[in-house]
Amino acid sequence: MRVVGIIAEYNPFHKGHQYHIARAKEVTGADYCIVVLSGNFVQRGEPAIYEKFLRTEAALRCGADLVLELSSPFASGSAEDFASGASALLSALGTVDYLCFGSEQGDETRLMNIARMLVQEPEGFRPLLLTGLKNGLTWPQARISALTGLGCLTQEEAKLLSQPNHILGIEYCKALLRQNSSIRPVTILRRGKGYHDQEIDSFPQGEMASATGLRARMKCPPECVSSLSHPLEGQVPPEALPLYQSQQPVFPEDFSAVLNYALLSCLQDERSFSCYEGITADLSQRMERVLLDWTDWEGRIRQLKTRQMTYTRISRCLCHLLLKITAADMEAYRDGGYAFYGRILGFKRQAAPLLKAVQKNSSIPLITRTAGCEKLLSGPALSILRTDFYASHLWHSVYCSKYGASMKNEFNRGMVIL
Repeated sequence: MRVVGIIAEYNPFHKGHQYHIARAKEVTGADYCIVVLSGNFVQRGEPAIYEKFLRTEAALRCGADLVLELSSPFASGSAEDFASGASALLSALGTVDYLCFGSEQGDETRLMNIARMLVQEPEGFRPLLLTGLKNGLTWPQARISALTGLGCLTQEEAKLLSQPNHILGIEYCKALLRQNSSIRPVTILRRGKGYHDQEIDSFPQGEMASATGLRARMKCPPECVSSLSHPLEGQVPPEALPLYQSQQPVFPEDFSAVLNYALLSCLQDERSFSCYEGITADLSQRMERVLLDWTDWEGRIRQLKTRQMTYTRISRCLCHLLLKITAADMEAYRDGGYAFYGRILGFKRQAAPLLKAVQKNSSIPLITRTAGCEKLLSGPALSILRTDFYASHLWHSVYCSKYGASMKNEFNRGMVIL
């Protein structure tokens, strides 16, 4: 049995993702594809546009065989934590041969070489990195500047380190190296729009849009898509479109009130913002100064953004505060090896041999039912699980409030089985 793993958000799942799954199986000769999927909050530090079980079913309908959840602390974490958490989970399953990810170049050998250099950290790297940060560079910019200054990177390699998919791809490679994993990285050349490309003029025909572009499309006034049965029509696989027609989207601004409440709670409880993951003392001070200047989710980020702290980094910090993920928590999760259990969100019946192999070879507990599962875990593992429950219940509460709808919760929602 040959198995390929994919780490994804599918926010939302579109034709490019279907192509990726198909090519991953083709290139590696895999019999099955396991997807590690972000839960109801994603790596940009914001809520997913659709809830995790809908995205799970979309993936299963379009080529995936087994889907597991990437826990909220890692799903909403830095690129390094995101990659480390997902890679550790795939490795712990004991059945995955390849990790396949998209890239703008499609050259895993070069990415592995860069990753190996970053893991080993050449002499003089750390002081140059700190100098770049003090001079106002973002962390990715400071890293590139330090490595090029030492002559460790060519201009072409420096460009690789600045592209979104390569940033994550290199982090996947670093994680596999640090974890001494037997999983081999494989890249697939991206097709269609770039990772951050928001152009949607060619919608619904033409080249494949990016997930960023599709989320922007979902926010468009109804008259902009009046000729379509649904804003995603033409850009998501036909197998998945009925799922999107069955559920409405949510956006970060829908969480503005609960974010403001979380911020205000810190003031009331005399709790420092800096206890939460990623929030520095300087950022904490800025948050205190603007706390009572009420605004929405995006407004909060713009209040706090500086040249050195990117929009996404601020968003992640606010997300960690909202989900009550502290710096101490994250340190314990890293020290524990990232992978404490595997929460199965869904699978295909025809992938029964894969599921049996995972159950036999996994070095961590597998969760198929949430009822009573807390009795199986303790310490950091239990803390992560409860954070996942909280994140999902929070997402559900905002969705149900916005649309006046009802939705099954974490304790009465079963796995997706196709």
